[in-house]
Parts: sequence; C-alpha cells; structure tokens
Amino acid sequence: MPSTRIAVPGSLPVVDLSRADDPATRAAFLQELHDAARDVGFFHLTGHGIRDAEIDRVLELTKAFFALPEADRLAVSNVGSPHFRGYTRIGHELTGGRSDWRDQLDVGAERPAIEVGEEDPAYLWLEGPNQWPSALPELRTGVLSWQERLATVAHKLLRELLASIGAPVDFFDEAFADRPHLHTKLIRYPGSSPSGAGQGVGAHKDYGFLTLLLQDGVGGLQVRSGDAFLDVPPMPGAFVVNLGELLEIATRGYLTATDHRVVSPPGAVERFSVPFFYNPRLDTVVETVPGRYLRLAPGVEEDLANPLHAEYGRNELKGWVRAHPEVARRHHPELVSG
Repeated sequence: MPSTRIAVPGSLPVVDLSRADDPATRAAFLQELHDAARDVGFFHLTGHGIRDAEIDRVLELTKAFFALPEADRLAVSNVGSPHFRGYTRIGHELTGGRSDWRDQLDVGAERPAIEVGEEDPAYLWLEGPNQWPSALPELRTGVLSWQERLATVAHKLLRELLASIGAPVDFFDEAFADRPHLHTKLIRYPGSSPSGAGQGVGAHKDYGFLTLLLQDGVGGLQVRSGDAFLDVPPMPGAFVVNLGELLEIATRGYLTATDHRVVSPPGAVERFSVPFFYNPRLDTVVETVPGRYLRLAPGVEEDLANPLHAEYGRNELKGWVRAHPEVARRHHPELVSG
C-alpha cells in the first residue's frame, strides 16, 4: 500500500538541529523530529552548522564539473570502474527499469580496492578508489571535505533520531565507527528530454540509512503522499532529509522509507543537486533497535519487486546492479540475471 504519511499537504516539516543542544528546547525538538520522521519520512533540516560559503562552494564545484568538455567527463566514466564510481552519462542510469534524464558523478570514501575472492561477498566490490577529472583538480579536495562534514552532521542526526523514538542513542555507533560507506552524488538535470518524458529520476526509496540532499533553487523534487506526489520547493540553506530502507528494517516498520522522484525541469533549464548518503560498514547486519516504540511497529512491508536485506552491503549492491546494468555486465556479469 502507498504511504499516506505527509500530514500537511504541500509542505514538509522543518527541523532545527541546533535546538537539540539547548536544554530549554530539547524536548520540543525531539518531539518535532519524531513526528517528522514517523509521520512524513522527509523533512527540511536547518541549524546543521554547515556555512553558506561551504554550500556555495560545493554547488560551484558541481557546476564546474558539468561545464567540463564531454571528453573530460567521459575520461572518468563509471563504465571503467568495477566499484561503480565515476561519471554516468545522461540516460544511462535506470530507475524502475527506465532511463533517468540526468547525468552524475558518484563519489565514495577514498580507499584502495579490496581483493575480492571467490568466497567473499560480492558487495566488497563497492569499496575502492574514486575517479577524478584531471581538468578540475580542486574537485577531489572539495567533495571529500564536504563528504566528511556531512558525515558529522548525519551521525548527530541519527543519534537524535534514536533518542526521539526512545531508543539507545549509541545503538549504531559501532557500525559507523570504522569504514562507514559514505556516498556523494553530483547531479545535473539538463532540462526536458527530447522525448518529452518527465523522469529526471524515477520514483524510488533509498537503500541505506539517511540521505541529506542539497538542492539548488530549481524545483522538481517530489515526495509520495497516498496516490499523489507532492512538490518539495527548495529552502535556501536547508537540507532535505529522508530515511532509507535500512532504518525501516531496524525499526520493524515504525520508521519507513518514502518514495520520491525528480521531475525534469522545463525546457533547457538545468537543475543541480548534491545528495549525500550516510551508511554503515558494508558488512553491517542491521538488528532491531530496542525500545518501547516497538509496540506500535507494524513490521516491514514486503515488496516482492524490491526485497530488503538486513545486511547493508547486499541491499546496496542490489541497487547498483539495477541502476547501472552496463557497469555490472562489464565487471560483474555473474550478478546480472537474464
């Protein structure tokens, strides 16, 4: 059944993270966070401590990357990476089996590749080096710095989210303490596709824990509410936060991931966004978060078309293989069915 969790049509809650640190506002903050996460699954995050200059810089670098000649972008094509890192051309990522009208650069934690043996889990291929364009050397430092800054914000938010449902705040600390699987996308939506199809990115749920999205002033993000999708207008200086499938598993459906999509901007208007995905170590097996809230947990809704795995790496790899079959066929044909 589709979610009906957006309580106020046409708007998202706004949660001010700085209120968590003030004893006078903490109780109200936790209630607001609980209601936003439980009833909506999406919210605007303010009071996060990321300066406007930092936001402006990462958007500047994003635009600079997509302004590079196509040859420079294709030099770091993800088709050449067994780790699914690098540049994806317009229309070469799939959501729901259909092409998304956007291009992007995928960046993860900067680590050497793991030697993956025949008996090792295939998701270990998701860890490895990034690809950086030589024509824009400042991109590497800027994006990796941004990624680390947002990891700090996301970890604080995760702990506060656990507090808001009456769970131990340190429950996931160990899973994120060593080699967390951080992931940042630089995305451009280049306007309407020649076919007129409006799928910037199709309706989907994120497969991990938390997503913090920075979007520019061009709209297009939509969140499912019942049988409809509601617009999420940009809020300057705020991140759009949504919960991933693993938090749904961890809370037995008390918190659930929500479908969302992006409609292509009109004509030749470009839209830029930078989502950051905060996820644990690949071999993390997600266990149920203890707490009295479980009395109200409905259980995880089964979807035969999208089976959920408690082992984070399996859940993540499932998504990559579906979204980037060209990369999977070239480097991991054993993972591609049919």
